[in-house]
Amino acid sequence: MLSIQEVRKEYKDLIDADPDKNRKGALALKDNMERSPLYFRDRFASKTLQIPRLYSEEMVEQFREIVAAAYRIFGKVIREYLSHADYRALFPFSKELEELILLPRGYEEVLPIARFDIFYHEDSGEFYFCEINTDGTSGMNEDRLQDEFILDNPAHQEMRRRYRFRTFELFDSWVDAFMKLYRTYEKQTENPNIAIIDFLDTGTLREFQEFARHFQKAGYNCEICDIRELQFENGRLLSPSGHGIDAVYRRAVTTDIMEHKEEVKPFLEAVRKGAFFMAGSFCTQIIHHKYLFHILHLPRTMQFLTEEEQRFIRKHVPRTVPFGREYIAREEVVSGRERFILKPEDSYGSSGVHAGVECSQEEWEQIVGSTYENGYICQDYVPQYASDNIDFAFGDGKWHSYITMAGLFVYCGNFAGVFSRAAEGNGIIASHRNERTQATYMVSRFE
Repeated sequence: MLSIQEVRKEYKDLIDADPDKNRKGALALKDNMERSPLYFRDRFASKTLQIPRLYSEEMVEQFREIVAAAYRIFGKVIREYLSHADYRALFPFSKELEELILLPRGYEEVLPIARFDIFYHEDSGEFYFCEINTDGTSGMNEDRLQDEFILDNPAHQEMRRRYRFRTFELFDSWVDAFMKLYRTYEKQTENPNIAIIDFLDTGTLREFQEFARHFQKAGYNCEICDIRELQFENGRLLSPSGHGIDAVYRRAVTTDIMEHKEEVKPFLEAVRKGAFFMAGSFCTQIIHHKYLFHILHLPRTMQFLTEEEQRFIRKHVPRTVPFGREYIAREEVVSGRERFILKPEDSYGSSGVHAGVECSQEEWEQIVGSTYENGYICQDYVPQYASDNIDFAFGDGKWHSYITMAGLFVYCGNFAGVFSRAAEGNGIIASHRNERTQATYMVSRFE
């Protein structure tokens, strides 16, 4: 088995042997990033590190197994929710959202696209789930662009002469999965008009454009639409340009839709009338919501899972409870600062997340006080894997330890690739504060 630690050490030795050359390459990389979609609104949306994320073929095979196991469990959870009122009552969804979740989809698949974020320990193969993203699963374009930019990295270029590097293709593979699913839709048309929809003032527009290009390359009409500008007339969902929409790739997360429901009434009316195909439907919110990890550990969930699936949850899903007196004492969390992490029940982008290891005791007590009984979950803080890396372009050009996270892309139940993120120090990887994204490769020796 290829030792990724040894491969990473080769990178480090190359960098240490000629830091000036690697610094020059990193600054060229930064200049190219500044002229790319990763630089907008006068800032870098994504920064990177000198050593990319590397996985062996055996590690990638393990990712496939993780995805298969988790996908089976999540599918069972969604179907149990759809079928049993007593199970639905365990989730904190409004009546209006529950009604949207229960609407017919017109196809069998319940989880078309997702990203399973895990803390993966490269030395042991152990892993723990961080969170599940469904509605707005993103990062594909960042992964693609990081692979382009790293061509300026001299250490990487030398390593490419020593090893075989393979990337994960994330665009054509989604178009293929999307269309295969659409062909199971009970009201499919031969040449569907496709729309990618989101709140475009906050969405990752350049990523949508890349997906639109790939849909068009495959021979399909595809528009990018602001969900607030859609119309519903004569039983047809219409784009802002007046074209009828047959199929939707939904990137607008459910939380945002419900918060702006008055602004998206035509879209919601069309959903309720079953006027178009949508990947994914609102039932994906069952898995997207951070309450999921609490639900997974409940005896009611264990009832319909196999013994192997129960062990999987107990071993890999952190214990999670609603952050209130019914489930956990405030004093336990205050005194056990380094053992807990607090998260809003339904958010994304690391917004509002607090890890005790990142806080002083005084800060932690204030955070606990403001979040207790206030729509948060409390989760066991699980051990994270860290590796040394260096940042000449955005950091101080010195070696530091970076915690890592692997986001496993899942297209209709199949592992599709990895979105790699890292952050210096302990605590959390927060996109608005300390996040680095890395090009990701499956590495093997030349045959």
